[in-house]
Amino acid sequence: MAYWLFKSEPGAWSWDDQVKKGVEHWDGVRNYQANNNMKAMKKGDKGFFYHSVNEKQIVGVVEVVKEHYPDHTDKSGRFGMVDVKAVKPVKTPVTLEQIKADERLADLALVRQSRLSVVPVSDKHWKILCQMAGINP
Repeated sequence: MAYWLFKSEPGAWSWDDQVKKGVEHWDGVRNYQANNNMKAMKKGDKGFFYHSVNEKQIVGVVEVVKEHYPDHTDKSGRFGMVDVKAVKPVKTPVTLEQIKADERLADLALVRQSRLSVVPVSDKHWKILCQMAGINP
């Protein structure tokens, strides 16, 4: 199993939206590296749901339930999407400030490639972030 982090602007698609919908496609990604990250996802992979912009914090956990397929919002046909389902909220949101302050997370893709909307999370980082969020890995 691999781990990921999905960034979303809460005004466009929030954790509450994801929970209400249950399963939803993660569309609209227009960066090749982020799209390649989604191509690498397998059914059953887990990911953090991260509110970007003003909040900048991990707020929940999702699971990939459908692997990469064409994004219906992309007229060029170059980009795809995956389907994710809400698994659980975190007990304690983990802020970007907290992440940057923890030396163990210095090489986390969220910190190194802050502009990407979908990034990988290593097993080591997943465990650390779950601990910070008050949830079991």
